[in-house]
Amino acid sequence: MKSSAHIAQGETVFQRIGVAGAGAWGTALATCALAAGREVHVWAREPEIAEALSTGKGNPGFLPGVDIPAVSAATDMAELAGCDAILIVVPAQHMRASLKALAPHLKPGTPVALCSKGVERGTLKLMTDVLAEEAPGASPAVLSGPSFASDVAKGLPTAVTLACPDRAVGETWMRSIGRPHFRTYWSDDLIGAEAGGAIKNVLAIACGVCEGMGLGRSAHAALIARGFAEMTRMGVALGGRAETLAGLCGLGDLVLTCSSPQSRNMSFGMELGRGKSAQEILGARTSVTEGAETAPAVVELGRRLGIDLPICEVVLDMIEARLSAREAVDRLLNRPMKDEV
Repeated sequence: MKSSAHIAQGETVFQRIGVAGAGAWGTALATCALAAGREVHVWAREPEIAEALSTGKGNPGFLPGVDIPAVSAATDMAELAGCDAILIVVPAQHMRASLKALAPHLKPGTPVALCSKGVERGTLKLMTDVLAEEAPGASPAVLSGPSFASDVAKGLPTAVTLACPDRAVGETWMRSIGRPHFRTYWSDDLIGAEAGGAIKNVLAIACGVCEGMGLGRSAHAALIARGFAEMTRMGVALGGRAETLAGLCGLGDLVLTCSSPQSRNMSFGMELGRGKSAQEILGARTSVTEGAETAPAVVELGRRLGIDLPICEVVLDMIEARLSAREAVDRLLNRPMKDEV
């Protein structure tokens, strides 16, 4: 490992950790690194968020009501220069621009953990592909799993997947940010870890529609199960492993995001199910609803791969006002009967 990391209890850690992105999830991960004894530096796009974090006022814009320790925060990406490792936590559709800005400040071989979920619109690339293009010298990892930011920031028990092809780097990540209440499990399957996160937000919108229309728990369970089938088909077609998708970063994340209105994606779907338009719902929000942003790319990628994604397709049709919620449900219910597998 690089000489800038130091030995803690005989093991290497990343002592100086950068967090690129000061939304709810970035702030929560910063608190984990702080609690683990790391020196943390946060890049925030909004000056008011950087000031609030630096002065111990928390993050009222994205994580209201949660006590956050004061942390070094700035709006200049150059402040992350010299960090031993970087957690990049910006929305998927802004990942390329953020990596382009970060790349000049990265030392060769710097570990970069991608903490956002989605498929890039236009290119249909996963975030690891974007990282490889914009910062080819970085050492990639993916952090994904069932984790609401407020739970993590409050120290409630959480478990996630830390996917990294280099096991030594992955284990160093785990020692550097893991805590008893924030358990990290290593995998070498980057694509499997990414694929689950990329599609689960779209599926959560469908479960929200089910809830908003009052279709019952049986329909909700069926959507999760059939959604998991879509997730697995896509992940395997992209080169991921089915067993990875059956773990925390796939099935675990899907169950959480599809089961609570605390999820921005599920709550978006609930409002769709109650008759509001996507434009109306998104216009009233300040935070990104990743499923709505990613749905076009997920559906297009599925078509390119020749994969059947009926739930994702009706979600996109609702977002783009081609179907009402009732029409979307009718389309799914009237599909031909077939084998489960």
